[in-house]
Amino acid sequence: MAGFGVYVHIPFCARRCDYCDFATWTDRHHLMEAYAVACVTDVTRRYEREPLPPATSVFFGGGTPSLLPADLLVAILAAVPRRPGAEVTVECNPDTVTPELLAAYRAGGVTRLSFGVQSMAAHVLAALGRSHDPAAVERAVAAGREAGFDNFNLDLIYGAAGETPADWQRTLEAALALDPPHVSAYALTVEPGTPLAARIDSGALPAPDDDDQAEKYLAADAALTAAGRPWYEISNWAQPGRECRHNLLYWEQGEYLGIGCAAHGHTPAGRRWWNVRTPDRYIALVREGRPAEAAHESLDAAQRDAEATMLRLRTRHGVPVSPAARCLVDDGLAERNGDRIVLTTEGRLLANEATTRLLAAYSSC
Repeated sequence: MAGFGVYVHIPFCARRCDYCDFATWTDRHHLMEAYAVACVTDVTRRYEREPLPPATSVFFGGGTPSLLPADLLVAILAAVPRRPGAEVTVECNPDTVTPELLAAYRAGGVTRLSFGVQSMAAHVLAALGRSHDPAAVERAVAAGREAGFDNFNLDLIYGAAGETPADWQRTLEAALALDPPHVSAYALTVEPGTPLAARIDSGALPAPDDDDQAEKYLAADAALTAAGRPWYEISNWAQPGRECRHNLLYWEQGEYLGIGCAAHGHTPAGRRWWNVRTPDRYIALVREGRPAEAAHESLDAAQRDAEATMLRLRTRHGVPVSPAARCLVDDGLAERNGDRIVLTTEGRLLANEATTRLLAAYSSC
């Protein structure tokens, strides 16, 4: 049976990070209970109306899902039909984690945690507008293990203002000292309309430097690979068997259902849709028995093939060997691995360029 995912968006935060442009709110906590009820109602109706399979993975993202009272999150999870052994991930901010919260997650069926660490240097966390400190990360991971979670991810960000190569190296070392099965590491991006963008535009902060970020990516890849966590997607490294099944579903163009405001869904036929952006509107529509979908797009066969190429090229499985794909090998951006063409380290740094070249080569064949 093919995988089927359910993504649940939790839009509440105690504080918005300076770089964040996600659909999150710091002033809507009074809506938490009504929002959870709406999510339960929405997922229940979806399964009643459509022949959807049980989920092989469920992912609670945000926002800060760990800010939602545990009983509300577990109630949403309980409404989702799941296959035995389904992966259930909850994103957690380290300073919202308590032993009681994690015990409730464990009892309610959560199997995996994802901690928003970003950095293990206090001044870098301050530059990112994060509310926790490195000690909170250590406490959160210890609490997770005490609650019985042996599968977890650490999310890292590199390239913030004031982060030296030595700072990043210390972050990698401190993260690996926590023995995470999975690590995600992303280059800081500047999104329009965020406080970070405003500070850069005003000259108060320098923009991220491409060369600096490239060097930090290489440092991360070297450290994580040496520690037994090889890459399986450009920004993700894991111990063998600990890859995030839910994210693999995205990269394989699998089917997933979006629950909650701003959540996205996708069908194998190429229909992609997304819900209304605000929690207020989402709650109102569900209460009225109306669809919460805001808009959708349908990809034709050519668009789906192009997207599949882009997504597969980002992973360690790459794309099938073909005359077109060999152009990447000739340019040093990829190498042959059996019957597949896989990006080299340099190719991963230039993934967008590699994709553009490959699609152009396909078009000319």
